[in-house]
Amino acid sequence: MGVAVFERLRTREALRRYGLVLSFLLLCLALTLLSDRFLTASNLLNVLRQATINGIIAVGMTYVILTAGIDLSVGSVLALATVVAADLMQTGLPVPLGVLAGLGVGTLLGAINGLLIARTGIPPFVVTLGMMTVARGLALTYTQGRPITGLPASFTFLGAGFLGPIPMPIVLFALVFGVGYFVLARTVFGEWVYALGDNPVAARLTGLPTRRVTALVYVISGFLAALAGLILVARLNSAQPTAGQGFEFDAIAAVVVGGTSFAGGEGGLFGTLLGVLIIQVLNNGLNLLNVSPLWEGVVKGVVIALALLLHRAAR
Repeated sequence: MGVAVFERLRTREALRRYGLVLSFLLLCLALTLLSDRFLTASNLLNVLRQATINGIIAVGMTYVILTAGIDLSVGSVLALATVVAADLMQTGLPVPLGVLAGLGVGTLLGAINGLLIARTGIPPFVVTLGMMTVARGLALTYTQGRPITGLPASFTFLGAGFLGPIPMPIVLFALVFGVGYFVLARTVFGEWVYALGDNPVAARLTGLPTRRVTALVYVISGFLAALAGLILVARLNSAQPTAGQGFEFDAIAAVVVGGTSFAGGEGGLFGTLLGVLIIQVLNNGLNLLNVSPLWEGVVKGVVIALALLLHRAAR
């Protein structure tokens, strides 16, 4: 009897750890059988390139959700940061300064979110929903609803260039993921993030700077949203004030599918990476199979729901 219980517990632990990997591999196997174009080098490279934008945003979203927060403003922050950067570069500002200006806008908006949440106690949903509306309105007002095109060639390297055989967006995503993982798993700040999400009252009573940690995770989210936006604009050579619509939901879906709990304190970036890849592989597979765009949302929703149910069952 004891052996049987032990085996069940061991099986449950294995499912909890490797269930998401198994789901990803099964999805890839199914698409390989359904389409001979899926498992090709060019298509797999395209999947990785397309996953970079959501992946970079999802790294910041992971930090936020680990503290039991939410950031609905990342798509609008992305739009405002990119139109400001693109406009400055188009008017003659050197590319490095334009990039820094865009990143500064994203960081500033993230700091406003974080300070309002940390200092006033207003729920993150309300604060970031308000910022989503304000930032989008500012982006539309700044550009009068028109796209900004004709950006410097040295800037487009960020989105369309290569470092050896590897597209530059993939290199930047790998760098962001590596730094994000190191900070979360190997630094005191990462421990504080988990402690705050696990039990905010206990974290505060033990002397952790909970307000500072709360503010900083939203700063990280805003900074990475701006960085993802700059890569997107560099790839398209066009900054749109309507860019980023719905990006917040893709990022949240990737984080949650990856096993990070909305309650905070549980999860990590490797799960988020798998969640990003699952969503992007699914998008790619639907395109290869010529599934109508009208059905794409339905299929994605079903797959995400099944992934969450499997994760819940494994727990």
